[in-house]
Formats: sequence, structure tokens, C-alpha cells
Amino acid sequence: MVRIKRAYEPPARGDGYRVLVDRLWPRGVRKEGLRLDLWAKELAPSPALRTWFGHDPARFREFARRYHAELRAAPACALLRELGGRAGSGTVTLVYGARDEQHNGAVVLRERIEAAVAEQGDRGA
Repeated sequence: MVRIKRAYEPPARGDGYRVLVDRLWPRGVRKEGLRLDLWAKELAPSPALRTWFGHDPARFREFARRYHAELRAAPACALLRELGGRAGSGTVTLVYGARDEQHNGAVVLRERIEAAVAEQGDRGA
């Protein structure tokens, strides 16, 4: 199972494996306050893509398309498979700092990880 959660929400016991998926540390959040298992900077959108998107909901569809393309890069693929394996047997919570809960990189990343879980399940069947 893959969940997403803002960095400004307190960690919960049911969060499972917690992964910060932003390239930048969330403002005003202390490192020990997040209780992370991993900071996956390499899964975050590139600085150029993040700047282009600017958290504009009107650009989200194109942002998602471009971000999916970035996630197909080799280093990101290995980590996506690892998180997919974890999500297939437990809970992975993607932690992000954006204000908009519907139009952010974690939403796109959750789709990719869920697809990896489904793909691993199809191979196992």
C-alpha cells in the first residue's frame, strides 16, 4: 500500500516505511520530527521540471507526463522497484512538502509505485 502525507502532518504508527520524496527539505521542519526511513532525492522531479511546474494546477497534467518520463531513468527505476516491493508487502508513505494535496510530485510518484507493485504481482502470478 502506498500513502502520501504532507511533511507538516505528524508521523503515525501506520505510516510504515516513510520516504521524503522532495529534493529540498521542507521549510520549518526539524529532521528528527519527520522520522524518515529514507530521503529519496533522486526520485524528486528535476529542478528544471519543478521550476517549470511552479505548483500551477493548470500545468499538472503536463508535469505528470514529464515527471513519468524522468522516473523511467535508470537510477530512479531501481529505487522505484525497491519501494514497489516494500509496498507490496506493507505500507510505504511518501512524504512531501507541497501545500496542494492533489497536484504535486508525490501523487505522480504514488501512481508509478502502484504500477510497479501491480507489475511485480503480474510476474509472480
